[in-house]
Amino acid sequence: MSTQYYKANDTLSEKFREMPPQLVSAVIPTRNRPELVLRAVRSALSQTHENLEVVVVIDGPDSATRARLEGIGDSRLRVLELDKSVGGSSARNRGVEHATGEWVAFLDDDDEWLPEKIEKQLDVALSSSSLVPIVSCYFIGRTPRGDYVWPRRVPRLHEPLCEYLFMRRSIFFGETQLQTSLTFARRQLFQEVPFTEGLRRHQDTDWYLRVAGLEGVKVEFVHEPLAIWYLGDHRPRITAHNNWRDSLDWLRSRQDLITPRAYAGFVATQLGPEAAQQGDWRAFFPLLREAVAVGKCHPFDILLYLGLWFTPVALRRNLRAMVRWFSRDRIENAA
Repeated sequence: MSTQYYKANDTLSEKFREMPPQLVSAVIPTRNRPELVLRAVRSALSQTHENLEVVVVIDGPDSATRARLEGIGDSRLRVLELDKSVGGSSARNRGVEHATGEWVAFLDDDDEWLPEKIEKQLDVALSSSSLVPIVSCYFIGRTPRGDYVWPRRVPRLHEPLCEYLFMRRSIFFGETQLQTSLTFARRQLFQEVPFTEGLRRHQDTDWYLRVAGLEGVKVEFVHEPLAIWYLGDHRPRITAHNNWRDSLDWLRSRQDLITPRAYAGFVATQLGPEAAQQGDWRAFFPLLREAVAVGKCHPFDILLYLGLWFTPVALRRNLRAMVRWFSRDRIENAA
């Protein structure tokens, strides 16, 4: 059967009616991290849902990664090595083009799935009231200071997805989260709305904003951790090399997809901390003005903005660790 493409303003629910679940395709983009991608691939191949293929997209010539993957003796593994590096968004799109499953689940090469992830996400997708479900899940944030289960909350009923993503009510990380390695949906949806080519940051968030308004789309959650996100191990990350101005340019380019409240929240809780971490104190008042003049700023946004500027990251980490320790202590005493 040939691939079907649909216009973004089509009614998607009709397109996906009566499509039986078949193969699930795991798409893993990678570049120059052979040991990490090996762990990711093994976690995908170890899924309890065995009707699965793993499509690894090597983003440009990479003999070390190719050699390590050749040592995996599993016919479900398919490797696509690109002639040149195209970036994470394009690599994911190439993986979707070569996938053959009805469903696609993405996995970043430095993350790991727990064995029942695909099985449980597929169960939620098939029982969803939506004909175009996007299924996410809780995950374990693994840090040198301990493990955390995130997100701390899921979208509320009728809450705009942009406000869920951008409007925090805590200075602690992990309150809300929709991350690429958790995303599970029909392949046709990723064909219709591919990742934006050329984006270095906000790739997953950008995709969610663009699909959120399509008819029939609903974000569902499996309410247990089914993946591991490794943090704080000093690996080079894209976020360490980007200027906060790049994020502001992206935000402005997507302003038509974001409510004023969400716009202000993004400036207050993401741009502000980025500028502070980069030591750009000249950005303090311009960003505050952006949140107030362009967005619809809530007083709590201002408090968060100030708190994230003036509370060092190390202190926030220590406070979070203390809260986690006392919470665990209360649970143990109650038991």
